[in-house]
This record gives sequence, structure tokens and C-alpha cells, in this order.
Amino acid sequence: MVINENKVIIGNLKMNGSLAFYQNYFDTLKSSLKNLKHVTIGICLPYPYLFQAEQVLSGSSIQWGSQNVGKFLSGAHTGEVSASMLRDFSSTYVIVGHSERNTAYCESEENIADKFQMVKEHGMTPVLCVGETLIEREAGIMESVVKSQLEAITKKYSDTVFENSIVAYEPIWAIGTDMAATPEQTNHMCSFIRNTINNKSNKEIKNIKIIYGGSVNPKNTVQLFGLESVDGGLIGRSSLSADDFTSICNLADSLSD
Repeated sequence: MVINENKVIIGNLKMNGSLAFYQNYFDTLKSSLKNLKHVTIGICLPYPYLFQAEQVLSGSSIQWGSQNVGKFLSGAHTGEVSASMLRDFSSTYVIVGHSERNTAYCESEENIADKFQMVKEHGMTPVLCVGETLIEREAGIMESVVKSQLEAITKKYSDTVFENSIVAYEPIWAIGTDMAATPEQTNHMCSFIRNTINNKSNKEIKNIKIIYGGSVNPKNTVQLFGLESVDGGLIGRSSLSADDFTSICNLADSLSD
């Protein structure tokens, strides 16, 4: 997938919702977000609702995808879902390496790299989550932590692997805490990520978006997404409210007016 110049706003619904919830949610987004000009919108859903998303959202301006993917195409991997299965439901985005999964399921950087590459091989856009813990930030090693997370992928694949991809800077200490990173912290780390990726390949990587995630809400959207280095956001808790998510998307769209 080739990424355009728009801001990218992706909702991460996590393990929430029901058939009734998503019917109302999809209908609300379709009617509220159909006239935006400068924002690309995606929502990453629990696997069971991808079929519903395809049925309801096809033909709209809203794209959909999943919150994880298996690193294998098929086989004896009980409970896993492959990239080809996600493509069967016209998925566009796949979140890879979210810290909640890394903590709960002990995902290695090698596994994350394999999943990232698998998503790309199947024509979808990986949304790679990188970020540091509060202890790592207080120790001043946030740059080395994030650099290691990025290089785990370039070392295994290629220096240009991040073309047509999204990297979400999500400081772990900010997720679900109502304590978003400051504009200064966000701008610095998003710039650092872009420079690290470009310097690794010795050229400017094309079609890459660097977005921010971590306690984004309608009150801090303009402050965060108006930063020069920030190409959009990965929205967690605020994406559960169709009204809040719509407000964030509209505010992001207004930044380009």
C-alpha cells in the first residue's frame, strides 16, 4: 500500500465491543467522517469483527485491520491468525509489537520483525509500535531502547524495509494513563525515529508515517498532531467513543486547512 500525504489516524479498539456495538460504531463513523480531506482513517479491531467491518465499511473512506497477526502462513499454530486470513477480509492495517502484547505474551523482537515483514508481503500496512518504559525514560536511555526496536527489523530484513509503513511512537508509560508525552518529548522522539530509519538506509525512506500514541484525546489532539514531526496518531481508549474518535479525526483534518 502506498501511503499518501494525509495525516493518519488509527483507532485501536483492543479487546472491546460486540456485534451491536460495532454496527452502531461503524454507522456513526461512516456518517460523521465522510467529508474529511486531509486525514486517512483506519480502525484496528478484534478478529471476529473484521467480516462485519468489510460488510459495513466497504465503499466508505474508513479502512480497517487487526491488532496482531501470526508469523506463519498456516500450520499447527492453535489460536493464531495468518496474514492471508486478514487479507480475506480486505484488511489494510495490522498493529505489530504493541507493548500490551509484548508484556502479556513475551513477544521477542525477532517475532515482531517476522510479523512486520509478513504483513508487508501480503500487501498490508504494518503499524509498528515502539517506545520506552518510565524507568527507561527516567534513566535517559529512551533513544537507545527505541533504536534497538527499529534495528531488530532492519538487521533481519533490509535497511529499506520501512518503506510504505507506519511507526507509532507509544511511550509505554503514557498508554492508558491520562499522561500523554509532552509536545517536546513527542516531537523529539518522532524526529529521532525518522532520522534513525533514514540514516540506516543512507537515504530518505519514502511513504513512511511516524505517528504518536499514548493517552491521545480530543483535548490534546491539536497540540500533538500539529507538531512538524508527527504524521498522525494511534488512538486507544478515545477510539472506543465514536464521538471522541470523530472529534480527533476532525481536529486532525482541520490542521491542514
